[in-house]
Amino acid sequence: MTTPLGELPRLGVGISAEPGSAVHGIDACAFVADHPGLVQFLEYGSDLARGLDEHVGRWAAEGRPATYHFLDLNLEDPSDADDEWLRGTTAAARAIGAAWLCGDAGLWHFGPRDRGHQMLLPPILNNDSADACAESIARIEAATGLRVLPENPPGAFYVGELHILDYFARVTDKSGCGLLLDCAHLAMFQRLRGLPPTAGLDGFPLDRVIEIHVAGGTPVDVDGLLLVDDAHGPEPLPDTWQIVEAVLPRAPLLRAVVYECEKNHVDEVVGNFARLARLFQ
Repeated sequence: MTTPLGELPRLGVGISAEPGSAVHGIDACAFVADHPGLVQFLEYGSDLARGLDEHVGRWAAEGRPATYHFLDLNLEDPSDADDEWLRGTTAAARAIGAAWLCGDAGLWHFGPRDRGHQMLLPPILNNDSADACAESIARIEAATGLRVLPENPPGAFYVGELHILDYFARVTDKSGCGLLLDCAHLAMFQRLRGLPPTAGLDGFPLDRVIEIHVAGGTPVDVDGLLLVDDAHGPEPLPDTWQIVEAVLPRAPLLRAVVYECEKNHVDEVVGNFARLARLFQ
């Protein structure tokens, strides 16, 4: 049986990591030693092919909290969570003491689950896709015993008639899951639709949001088409901060805030960690 959403642990402010990211980016263990009080947990993103690295192993050995962010599952396709994926992902999550699972609800691979086939595309924004996503989540939660938080993914283009917030509202309504709201990805979507950063939040089930993400985005001009590159640079867009500040006081079950910045230099991100610590007290 999965943990009721209201009983999930409060993890605080976290930093992201992927296999090998600490070698050329930020080592979370060193960061917490040098800057006590700014980071409370690590969100480790990986896939079955790459597994766990020594960085997250050191973090887990210190008994620090973690979550597991899968990077290889097509949540739109209930059959993609096959027995091999369920066994491997459960083992990885349990090995690092993950409080829950999370991952972008989109297309992570085209064809077989293989590194050479990996990509990330957003889901088709219609009811059938949302219902399939909900079915996947319910199946994974039942098999793993862990809560699954679907994340609104980035994209340069979105297909379908639903607003992305309405899509995930339907997913949580159908599955009973909690939600991971990526504020940087939402800012990207709103710009593409020509909407204000916080459009749609009034009707969104913020009482189901367990985790939020913050990350830097880079505006780019592609032959006159204005897009945002989900570059995870050190500085989030003003739109992203506006969404963060609108969501925080209205999300009563919020347990975690992740700053996705692991590929930057420590000096570039310390100030934003301090800002998030003040906002999420």
